Amino acid sequence: MLYHKQFLHPSSSEWIVFIHGAGGSSAVWHKQLRDFQKEFNLLLIDLRGHGKSIDLPQAIWKEEYTFEAVTQDIIEVLDHLQLPPAHFMGVSLGTILARQLAEMEPQRVKSLVMAGAVTRLTTQSRVLVFLGNTFKKIIPYMWLYRLFAFIIMPRKQHAESRNLFIREAQKLCQKEFIRWFKLTKDINPLLKYFKEKDINIPTLYVMGDQDVMFLEPVKNIVKHHKNSILKILDRCGHVVNVEQPEQFNLLSIAFIKNQPLSLSQ
Repeated sequence: MLYHKQFLHPSSSEWIVFIHGAGGSSAVWHKQLRDFQKEFNLLLIDLRGHGKSIDLPQAIWKEEYTFEAVTQDIIEVLDHLQLPPAHFMGVSLGTILARQLAEMEPQRVKSLVMAGAVTRLTTQSRVLVFLGNTFKKIIPYMWLYRLFAFIIMPRKQHAESRNLFIREAQKLCQKEFIRWFKLTKDINPLLKYFKEKDINIPTLYVMGDQDVMFLEPVKNIVKHHKNSILKILDRCGHVVNVEQPEQFNLLSIAFIKNQPLSLSQ
């Protein structure tokens, strides 16, 4: 089972499940813990092959990775903990997994908070995917990862989030990076399906105004999905929860608290 850690609230019955992005770990949420612990129960998960899940004997799965299989790992943790319906928070590729979970088991999802959401691959991001697929078995994966990190998070104020992701990605091995990178072949069809199918789940997108690769597609999807709202943070790049944690936390907590409470509360 994936590594996971709970932070229990003395009185609240509301749960937040945090899902990090590819190459990261639950450490990406460190600036959320203090504020969110005051209000909710928290569950942090390290995806297969990432963070502390890399130490598990079964961390190197033999079958080809799919978004459904990786999401099923998360569901296994939820089943093990017998977690009630919860609010799910994802960042970057973690937003795809959160949306996939809402597709597979919508009864588990009270709301979605999407930080630096990936809802469509732009021309620039498709070029990155092509380069990665071309060289992933030739060039050390950290060379590719550093290149991608600088392209996605290029500015000086993005340095903290960029360095955090690079540091966490160093815990991966080459084979694990390749397994995750092969998921990119499934991204476009999956995102197209997500765009066409609205879900009856309240969704907050929090994006940075400097997130040049992913902001415009999110603006477009919010126009067509009636349960979605978008908040854009100024002077902020892709990893909004790291770069502008105070604003991100305020917006996210207010949004979650605006949802109906659990019946047990």
